[in-house]
Amino acid sequence: MTATPATATTLDSLLPSLRELYRDLHAHPELSLQETRTAGIVAARLREQGGWEVTEGVGGTGVVGVLRSGEGPTVLLRADMDGLPVLEATGLPYASVARGTDRDGNDVPVMHACGHDMHVTCLLGVTALLAAERDTWRGTVVAVFQPAEEVGRGARDMLDDGFAERFPKPDVCLGQHVGPFPTGVAVTRPGAVMAASDSYRVRLFGRGGHGSTPESTVDPVVLAAAVVMRLQTVVSREVGASQTAVVTVGSIHAGTKENIIADEAELKLNIRSVDPVVRERVLAAVRRIVRAEAEASGSPKEPEFTPLGSFPVTENTDDATATTIDGLRGALGEQGVLVLPQPINGSEDFGLFGKELGVPSVFWHFGGADPAAFAGHDAGTLASRGLPAEIPVNHSPQYAPLQDPTIELGVRAFLAAARTWLGSPE
Repeated sequence: MTATPATATTLDSLLPSLRELYRDLHAHPELSLQETRTAGIVAARLREQGGWEVTEGVGGTGVVGVLRSGEGPTVLLRADMDGLPVLEATGLPYASVARGTDRDGNDVPVMHACGHDMHVTCLLGVTALLAAERDTWRGTVVAVFQPAEEVGRGARDMLDDGFAERFPKPDVCLGQHVGPFPTGVAVTRPGAVMAASDSYRVRLFGRGGHGSTPESTVDPVVLAAAVVMRLQTVVSREVGASQTAVVTVGSIHAGTKENIIADEAELKLNIRSVDPVVRERVLAAVRRIVRAEAEASGSPKEPEFTPLGSFPVTENTDDATATTIDGLRGALGEQGVLVLPQPINGSEDFGLFGKELGVPSVFWHFGGADPAAFAGHDAGTLASRGLPAEIPVNHSPQYAPLQDPTIELGVRAFLAAARTWLGSPE
């Protein structure tokens, strides 16, 4: 394995272009499975860097670059590309005003509210440096630019598109995610590092009528309200204090007018868990409560549950995590890498690559927030996700990583982790 060379001058020369790229990607987000513009930019950049074997259209809009430098380990590096149906409220001069059509056919605003624009920018910085420094390392790099992470489809679609047969098998899969931590800090842990996620659309059926005669109706709005409130007891009363689970009702829709009682209501639910036993218990409780409230309200039909997507638990391989942490500390310093005491409740499909390919996998989060906002918060609090309330988090309409120094530090961290695994010239 090889240490990171002095690349500051080369990286400094890249930063103006990377900043411009980041602003462009942030201003032009694309929804999951629609990342055609972003994929085109990625493919063009890889070809300009030289040496990359570039394949487009993998799993839909995915792009894979392969760079070889003699005999040595094969390292997979992954970034995701898709945005979210969120109306941006950052006030940035390069804020998105884009709109798109979601999978239900609705016209929606689109924003890079989860930092995937930063992920693409950082990985393209890494690929440029690896291409420029091919004489300083040995092995093969597989750069994966993945679509549709937000809906849990992209990794699966790429794997189902013959990924294992079409590209070199990696010895390790590495991925990173920007988050609301101070710039210069990365957090990870061995074992489970991110939660599983299960999402459902639930249709609740009532009997519509005039708002003046509720006695002749079954009001699905009241039913939906009862379901939402009762679901809040699942975690507080059916999950142990030492266990982890989250139940969120992220969307509720019913009715068209104030004096009309609707025929039905729709909820969209999300359940997060780490332990498979807890996951099954929570899912069963959600179904039981929804059905019981529907019966209690006199609903004329059983509720309908439609799966919207799922993510497995993201698990870091123990030995590989220790090796990768060494690389990250080489870039960020000994105090710049914190080991989480428990998994983050967010979810990712990155882990499917390592699981399906049968190789070690390591995922970490790196900071994109102003360190000044964390004054008075020690490292132990930060590692426990005790973030200041005023810090916008991923998926917020106010979320946007600092452009500087996040791009530079994100490139340095990812490059250092990759080079920890790659071989050295003899």
